[in-house]
Amino acid sequence: MDETKGFEKETLEVTDIKQILGCGINQAYKLVNSGEFHVIRIGKKIKVPKDSFYKWFNGQGQ
Repeated sequence: MDETKGFEKETLEVTDIKQILGCGINQAYKLVNSGEFHVIRIGKKIKVPKDSFYKWFNGQGQ
């Protein structure tokens, strides 16, 4: 049984941010590492909570 069916993920990955902003992968990594919004690191994976990213994106800060 697929437990993720109907479940919307709460985080973005660096590739998602790259696509949303229309920038390159290196620029997306620089932004993620800039401290502009909350980042969750799980081993080598980087996850960004959607609400944190969109607050920054909409100019509302952290």
